Amino acid sequence: MFASVQAMSLTATDPRYLAIKNRDHSRDGGFFYAVVTTGVFCYPSCAARTPRPEHVEIFATAAAATQAGFRACKRCRADHPPPAHREVAWVTRLCRHIEAATTPPTLVQLAELAGKHPSHVRRVFVKTTGLTPRAYATQVRAKRLRAQLSGQVDVTRALHQAGFGSDSRLYAHANKILGMKPRAYRSGTAEEAITFAVGQCSLGAFLVASTITGVCEISLGDDPQRLLEEFMQRFGGSELRGSDPEFERRVALVVGLLDEPTRSPGQLPLDIRGTIFQRRVWDALTKIKPGTRATYGEIAAAIGRPKAARAVARACATNRLAVAIPCHRVVRCDGRVSGYRWGIERKRELLTREQNV
Repeated sequence: MFASVQAMSLTATDPRYLAIKNRDHSRDGGFFYAVVTTGVFCYPSCAARTPRPEHVEIFATAAAATQAGFRACKRCRADHPPPAHREVAWVTRLCRHIEAATTPPTLVQLAELAGKHPSHVRRVFVKTTGLTPRAYATQVRAKRLRAQLSGQVDVTRALHQAGFGSDSRLYAHANKILGMKPRAYRSGTAEEAITFAVGQCSLGAFLVASTITGVCEISLGDDPQRLLEEFMQRFGGSELRGSDPEFERRVALVVGLLDEPTRSPGQLPLDIRGTIFQRRVWDALTKIKPGTRATYGEIAAAIGRPKAARAVARACATNRLAVAIPCHRVVRCDGRVSGYRWGIERKRELLTREQNV
């Protein structure tokens, strides 16, 4: 009944059959398999019952399978773009909808727009973007607010144009969204007290800065004056203060952490400022155990963004809390040590210290 392509039939050890058996989404579009006993052809990731290898024929395209007399599977819709591509397409539509919305749409509203169940929308959205729809909406509003505040728009108007329903709601989350109060961001000053100190440790010069919330910067370098100049450029508009007993305790904890990177920074309060994606990456870094290493790809997979290794590398490069957020434990996929904002030799030294403990 069906055209036979014996040269393309499979064995149980054929990589293509293993892809079918494992329902490998990454092979979708690379080939199609047809089952001679049912007359149906599918994508490798199809959730249908796995056929016996001797009953499978391989085709390069859906058109070739159709020409041979097979019909497209209704479950994986093999005559349409691959499932993963279709997911990306409707998630992209939802992202554009969120970006255009005046107020963040609810998960139920997004599900109705996509024509799918809310839990399915949330799961696929997270798998595709690395964020929940709600977190994505927050990031969109934060980006919109920064743009508004950087212009000549007054704070109240900027809040409403960015999609925040009330001033109090924004101010309650101001530190997470902007790292400072909206009026401070608008004026270009932090309107907060930042205590800082410069010193020397076994890794060279260091600078520690702290807000009332916690340590907001730990920088390393060769020249303490250079560290101070760079710090002043970033926080020159803030109210800069000298040391106090609480800050001295924090500095002592930082120096101990720099000298012995295997220590837990648990007692050191941190004021972490970054985008939602950056914070997800940095949180994953804190889960890497001392003495071990992870690749950028492994971190990307850990946060649900397996194809975002380069974005993970950029997030590591923007980390301003040396050792407290251990980006030094992340290496390239071939195991090579690279990419440390405070110097590659310091990264090697930190890894050596952790391995020797």
